Amino acid sequence: MAEILRSLRLYFLLQRASARGAMQYRLNTVIGVISGAIWQGTGFAFVWVVMHTFPSLAGWGLAEIAFLYGLRLTAHALAMIPLMSVNDVQWIVRNGEFDRFLLRPLNPLVQLMGNRMGIAQFGDLLAGVALLAVAGRNAQVQWDVWLVAFCAAAIVGGALIEAAFFLALCSLSLRMVDTFALRVFIDDVFSKFGSYPMKIFGGTVEWLLTFVLPVAFVAYVPSSVVLGKLDSPWAPAAPLLGVALISLAYLVWRRQLAHYQSVGH
Repeated sequence: MAEILRSLRLYFLLQRASARGAMQYRLNTVIGVISGAIWQGTGFAFVWVVMHTFPSLAGWGLAEIAFLYGLRLTAHALAMIPLMSVNDVQWIVRNGEFDRFLLRPLNPLVQLMGNRMGIAQFGDLLAGVALLAVAGRNAQVQWDVWLVAFCAAAIVGGALIEAAFFLALCSLSLRMVDTFALRVFIDDVFSKFGSYPMKIFGGTVEWLLTFVLPVAFVAYVPSSVVLGKLDSPWAPAAPLLGVALISLAYLVWRRQLAHYQSVGH
């Protein structure tokens, strides 16, 4: 526990330093955040157009799908803000820069995560939270303490699920395996399929997106619980899947790190 707390403290110190560096160019930072929010807004605009063509998708109305979209987007932003720098790992390894992380008495992953801050992802977070708040009101969600706590846990759990796949794939780059294209593909699957009710895909696709690549557990299952569309005793435990997967992803990272060889060798 002490090591975890120490790593968290170091991570926040590194991110604070990155934030100070970013704020040296405040206009660029503001533009980055606004651009991220606008980009995500255009994504939801497509959903809005679809919903005006088909008023209901698998029994979900516009406000309910907006809530699902906002929950997924918020979870995605929380996953990517700390891990955006990890996306650079294959280039850092190829350029021989990863060795410097190993020479310091700090967790290499924490150093990598704090190497730079994902500015545009704060725009994603802003758009996600705003959409979640507006959609929750329009969908007439009856908030209480339990539902607020579950929604918060679900967002964190969803973020951990996305982060787990992202981290595991990035870890493979420590052994000179280029996974960039696969990471982009997985991210597209989470964003494109995760923003809609799984029932519209049906059959094999729905099963794959639930039990193979657990896209459904990022936002669909939690949203179904909040909106009263899913009455199952196991559904409230969905956020725990994120904890299990991120733990496995960290084991993959540790294993790949143990076999890392410098490009100079």
